[in-house]
Formats: sequence, C-alpha cells, structure tokens
Amino acid sequence: MKKISIACVVDDDEIYTFSVKRIIAKADIAEKTIFFHNGKAALDFVIENRQNTGELPDLILLDLNMPVLDGWQFLDEFKALVPAIHKKITVYIVSSSIDEADYAKAREIELVSDFIVKPLTVNHLHDILTQIHA
Repeated sequence: MKKISIACVVDDDEIYTFSVKRIIAKADIAEKTIFFHNGKAALDFVIENRQNTGELPDLILLDLNMPVLDGWQFLDEFKALVPAIHKKITVYIVSSSIDEADYAKAREIELVSDFIVKPLTVNHLHDILTQIHA
C-alpha cells in the first residue's frame, strides 16, 4: 500500500507519543511523522504552512484531552482554516475517552473520519491508510 507523506500526532502524553512513534514506524504508513504536544502548537503549524501544502500532514491523529488547546478546540479552529487549505487532511480522534457523548460529538463533526479508542495499533493504521487511499 502506498504511504502517505506526513502523519501528524497531536497528544500531550509523552509515553503515548513514544509508543505511537514506534507503532507508526512498524506500520510503515508515512514518510515522515510530526508531533505536537497540544492543539495550539499543531494549529499554529497549520496556519504557518497553509500555503505550503507539501509541509502539511495528510493525516492528523488527534487526542481530546490536552492543555492549552484541547482536541475539540483544535477542531473548531481547524474547521475555519479548511477553506484556505488546498490539501485534503484526514482527521482521526485517538483518545482514551470511553464517554458516549464524545463519540456522538465526534460523529457530528464532518472533518472527523472516525474515533479510535487508545491504544492505537498497526491494524488501525493500516485501516486508516486503506480509507485514505479509497
């Protein structure tokens, strides 16, 4: 299966980001992976690079519970940027939340492709890649 150019992980948990880095490498889905510890840092990166689509990720794996700007706040801000971005960016929520209200809210947001409960696995990543290339 063809790899994506850039995967982006937005999560403040250092242990999780360490393990997901290894899982992404094992799944071999992306040429490059970038990491942000909160939604604001990720959003600033998107804003800074919105005209340079080669730097923007093809996939964002977004946690919900983070400091500064959480996943929901990121999505609200990101939604406003989408018309100015000339690249399709696929967003998956990857969270430890098992709250049905979070699932329902995620389903209402058109930008969110799916909600994955941690831990993220190689199989999840292969499924995501299949959906991106469908």
